[in-house]
Amino acid sequence: MQKPMEPEIYDLLRESVRDFVSRDVLPVASKVDQTDEFPLDLFKKMGKLGFLGVTVPEQYGGSGMDYRAQAIIEEELGYASASLALSYGAHSNLCLDNIYRNGSEFLRENYVPKLASGEWVGSLGLTEPSSGSDALAMKSRAEIKGDHYILSGSKTFITNAPYADLVLTYARTGDEFTAFAVPTNLDGFTRGKKFDKMGMRGSPTGEIFFDSIKLGKEMVVGKAGQGKSIILSGLNSERVILSFIFVGVSKRALELALKYSTERKQSGKFLHEFQLIEEKLAYMYTRYQTSKLLAERALDNLDRGTFDSLGAAAAIMHASETSEYIAREAIQILGGIGYVKDSEVERLLRDAILGQIGAGTTEIRKHLIASALVKKYKREDKIPNL
Repeated sequence: MQKPMEPEIYDLLRESVRDFVSRDVLPVASKVDQTDEFPLDLFKKMGKLGFLGVTVPEQYGGSGMDYRAQAIIEEELGYASASLALSYGAHSNLCLDNIYRNGSEFLRENYVPKLASGEWVGSLGLTEPSSGSDALAMKSRAEIKGDHYILSGSKTFITNAPYADLVLTYARTGDEFTAFAVPTNLDGFTRGKKFDKMGMRGSPTGEIFFDSIKLGKEMVVGKAGQGKSIILSGLNSERVILSFIFVGVSKRALELALKYSTERKQSGKFLHEFQLIEEKLAYMYTRYQTSKLLAERALDNLDRGTFDSLGAAAAIMHASETSEYIAREAIQILGGIGYVKDSEVERLLRDAILGQIGAGTTEIRKHLIASALVKKYKREDKIPNL
């Protein structure tokens, strides 16, 4: 657990990210969505600004901050471009942070600085064609051959896969699981198709294949056979941090709805003067605030080093559902103009939908929440003190 920084540091970081977003991201967010091209130049600029390695100590090329700083970056990016925020999360949280926290000194010295600077793009290789929500049903295997592992298998729906230079990959090693840092320039690594998605366009998603890749034992992340604990802790962290993307989406959709309802007149009245529109705005604001508070609570536990799968699942479930609800209501307020491709809220709705599929589906989150509640109740024989 890292000691929290002074509030002023977080304020300065948020101001810095907002400047970057306003100057560099918002002006191109629509084009990124239309062309579905990964803005590699913006990504590398984020490395120079210290955003990519925000949770990594300075000695390894990072900014020496914490998860709260990472959440701030995700929220501000999500406000402008959820797709860039998603690629940032896959690189900074799912890949880089995991390798730094669990990797050996060899991995920290040789690969973490490249990822922190943006010289290399990182990715997480977990989902497989036959194992989506049931991640531990993976079929990729790594077998020991002398001083090396031989990795074979495939992964799909992998964020950043078409551009990744290194993939934090999980594979079966006997009856257990092991995490590996896999550079994509190794013999036997190939990329499959890039998926053409309805939303989060500009955040490249694709397939990767491992054809008997030879990996030295130094490429093991953590300890051999202990990959399951890294998977579970990584998913917990991912759900908390990625929930802030959808907090940002909610904020932007609410702002656009407020702007339109205070400028547009119908039957001689501004839209916000109609009671049905007032009701929409009231619910949109309330749900935005509750999703932000729930995400903040989960973040507090993550910062304290508490493994809170219940809070993490609740945070991303509520934040993602809320972003879709607010974006949908914003379209309803804007009417026809909100439905056309030139409308920003149309993009926000398409991006919001991914929140209920990635990092575990809404259905999986409900299962996690209910199971944890029942376990707590049985242990305490009363309504848990949550």
